[in-house]
Amino acid sequence: MTETSDKGLPGAAISRRNVLLAGATGVAAAGLAAPAIAQSGDEQPVIEWKMVTSWPKNLPGPGVTAQRIADNIGLLSGGRMRVRLYAAGELVPALEVFDAVSSGTAQLGHSASFFWQGKMPAAAFFTAVPFGLTPLEHMMWIEQGGGQEVWDTLYAPFGVKPFMGGNTGFQMGGWFNKEINTLDDIEGLKIRMPGLGGEVMRKLGATPVSLPPSEILTALQTGVIDAAEFLGPWSDLAMGFHKATKLYYGPGFHEPNGTGEALVNGNAFEGLPEDLKAIVEHVFRAENALALSESEWMNAGQLLELTDTYGVTVKSYPDVVLKAARMAADEVLATFAEKDPASQAVYESFKAARERIAPWSKISQQAFLSARG
Repeated sequence: MTETSDKGLPGAAISRRNVLLAGATGVAAAGLAAPAIAQSGDEQPVIEWKMVTSWPKNLPGPGVTAQRIADNIGLLSGGRMRVRLYAAGELVPALEVFDAVSSGTAQLGHSASFFWQGKMPAAAFFTAVPFGLTPLEHMMWIEQGGGQEVWDTLYAPFGVKPFMGGNTGFQMGGWFNKEINTLDDIEGLKIRMPGLGGEVMRKLGATPVSLPPSEILTALQTGVIDAAEFLGPWSDLAMGFHKATKLYYGPGFHEPNGTGEALVNGNAFEGLPEDLKAIVEHVFRAENALALSESEWMNAGQLLELTDTYGVTVKSYPDVVLKAARMAADEVLATFAEKDPASQAVYESFKAARERIAPWSKISQQAFLSARG
């Protein structure tokens, strides 16, 4: 097992045992949205919440974030709230987090919104959009540009309140078992790529496959899939994808952002006192910023670990593929204007935010990075 941090960050190392445990089928426990109350003598009642996640326990990146959210709610509430975290498969399967929070099986969840694309097509916008917004730009949309409002509206029928809850930063393009030199190399490729990026790959002739994180490595090793994207070097190294192939592609055009999603059961949230509501929201917002800085710092270091220690070759998608993917992305996004009213509202909000932000990003971030070299 390789240590993934030289700074003692919590959860910086992950065992293969924990990853495999996360693939076990979870059994959804029946429950109510109302929080459990623990009381002892004359002490103030303690609100106890369950938190289900889509991640192996302490997975570098989102798993670390989920645990820190649980811990900090307890800390900042002075012990008035306790959050018990269940990793993927411990209470419910990785891809059933949303349903567990909606039904009240758990009061809190941590996942990624693109997993609910089959339920709500526009949900994927709140993790990442191909050729869309960078992490900071995404935060601008949600916090300042009306993104939170359309997100709330989209999830309201399910009794779920969504928040940004962590960010894994810029993503890599993924791990491939063969070189990608032309569009013909994409044709027929079976690739683990959920969300809108998967739909872009479908237009290029690939077959996108949705797999929970714990199943990716085995599928890549056994040939069930030909390629897979997950997150960035920090998480990817911990998951061991370099054991299956040494070809690591970028840029992650499909996910230029990696927003983690904190899901709260609406009844449970509204049942909290106002100060505890504020604490929960503050913990999410603080973790969103902390996780982004942590992930980008660790990605920079772990990329060197992958290349220098494990012999991974980092390659760039050829221009012909990126150009075709960009055109396909425009086509995929345009379809949301014709879907249900909720999807259209999300698309229009995102589009307006990108059009407002892009000119400033071009003369500020893009120009500076080009000048810096």
